[in-house]
Amino acid sequence: MGTPFSKLLELAGGVRKGRQLKAVIPGGSSTPILPGSIMMDCTMDYDSIAKAGSMLGSGALIVLDDSRCMVKSLQRLSYFYMHESCGQCTPCREGTGWMYRVVERIENGQGRPSDMDLLDNVAEDIMGRTICALGDAAAMPVRAMLKHFRPEFEYHIEHKTCMVPAYV
Repeated sequence: MGTPFSKLLELAGGVRKGRQLKAVIPGGSSTPILPGSIMMDCTMDYDSIAKAGSMLGSGALIVLDDSRCMVKSLQRLSYFYMHESCGQCTPCREGTGWMYRVVERIENGQGRPSDMDLLDNVAEDIMGRTICALGDAAAMPVRAMLKHFRPEFEYHIEHKTCMVPAYV
């Protein structure tokens, strides 16, 4: 607590050689992702991360470099939350499946321009409407990815492929 993110990244060995910091999920997969440029100005404490637009959550720091596609990353996260839904709450049971299928459609080159608004609306409709926190945990990454990395989603939809070159 209280360590500047830049120092923590340095202590952990930094970003892989030849890569650039792209994004950070500061509190585990259920917390909103932040661009690396925002995180570099943060201190690892509740107030600093909240002011930046995320939260410390479980404290599981996920660092992504510029070799990661945000659409592919969200596809993986969305699949996880869809799979983890117990199915008791309709917004979570149906919403996590919708979000996954829409992100998968975008990733597979079949996305439509309206899909980004659809994703955001479904995520918003899940927030605060479930018995447990899994619905919110599934919705927050979707909304943050669209907020901070919308151009990648737009590129996927327009060009039917990823703008991030495959990492070798």
